[in-house]
Amino acid sequence: MRRKLLSVLVLFGMLLSAVAAAASPEQIERGRYLARAGNCAGCHTAPGGADFAGGRAVHSPFGTFYAPNITADPDTGIGRWSVEQFRQALQRGRRPDGSALYPACPYPNFTRVHAADIDAIYAYLRSLPAVRQSNPPHDLATLASLRPLMRVWQWLYFSPGEFRPDPAKSERWNRGAYLVEGLAHCSACHAERNLLGAEDRESSRGGLVQGWYAPSLYTPAEAGLQGWPLERAAALLRHGKAGDASTMGPMADVVFNSLQYLDEADILAMAEYLRSLPERPAAAPGRRIRLSPQQREAALALGSKVYGEHCRDCHGEAAQGSEVAPRLAGNRVLTMDDRTNLVQIIRQGGYPPSTQGDPRPFGMPPFHALSERELDAVILYLREQPGNP
Repeated sequence: MRRKLLSVLVLFGMLLSAVAAAASPEQIERGRYLARAGNCAGCHTAPGGADFAGGRAVHSPFGTFYAPNITADPDTGIGRWSVEQFRQALQRGRRPDGSALYPACPYPNFTRVHAADIDAIYAYLRSLPAVRQSNPPHDLATLASLRPLMRVWQWLYFSPGEFRPDPAKSERWNRGAYLVEGLAHCSACHAERNLLGAEDRESSRGGLVQGWYAPSLYTPAEAGLQGWPLERAAALLRHGKAGDASTMGPMADVVFNSLQYLDEADILAMAEYLRSLPERPAAAPGRRIRLSPQQREAALALGSKVYGEHCRDCHGEAAQGSEVAPRLAGNRVLTMDDRTNLVQIIRQGGYPPSTQGDPRPFGMPPFHALSERELDAVILYLREQPGNP
């Protein structure tokens, strides 16, 4: 009799859980929008792989992380996770077994997301087809592979807590802060990190992502939008292009996969918040290479030659730009102290995202054949043009 009663109680509990887990079409659609805002597919979908089935490699100074499967498959995905466990992962950095998540998952940002929005994302993910796919284990350095140490990392660097609006600010500003600091997790890329991988919010340096430099959002000399008209800042976020400014590299992927799908009100809110960030002077580079007058003259001559052979037809005789190529005088990718992105664009090519506002953008082809000497020379030549201090 007791066994029957226990079975009935267990079944009743399962039915209650199923009812609680049932999601309305409106909640699922809301979750789809929020998952786009958080660019969840950007990490959890491998190139050519099934949506949200994981497997994408995320390289870091600590080794390679492989994004997990977050489809509803019960064995290889999150099919057995409750909504409470999903909340714990995003807001507290805890796996269902209680162990700590690695901060390769941006839960230090997601902790700010409201529980109702996390529940909607959970409902959306659970509504998608389950994909049975096991992914490789993380390939990490010895110390980083000791997951219990992540509890120490969280104690040092992680402060959980949902976003609280600032009553002194406008509703739009607060919405922008909620998105930028939370779901969009902009600082996860654009903030410098310390030796243990924690964000340094006081630094005016940006971060390194997939071999690119994510410029600082605190200085107009890099990626800061301070002083930009609101509509121009919003256009750059939503369309990946605003005048001569374009997004390339990993940021182009963010615009393509995420930002272009956000509604106008949210994009304007993000732009307003980003424009309000306090300005901090750009950090000086670690070292500078000094050239003798003779070396500089020779490098400028070689750079002028390379520019004339490979760049002038699109960018113009005086780097003034054209219909197919941006103006280079005053272009921030040239004037920044960090030249990582400039090297990447020349070596690998520069490709803005295709969006509704710019459906057929012009891209720049890669120039693999340039020698290191030619590359350095043309960069020096471009940075010495009028308008590029």
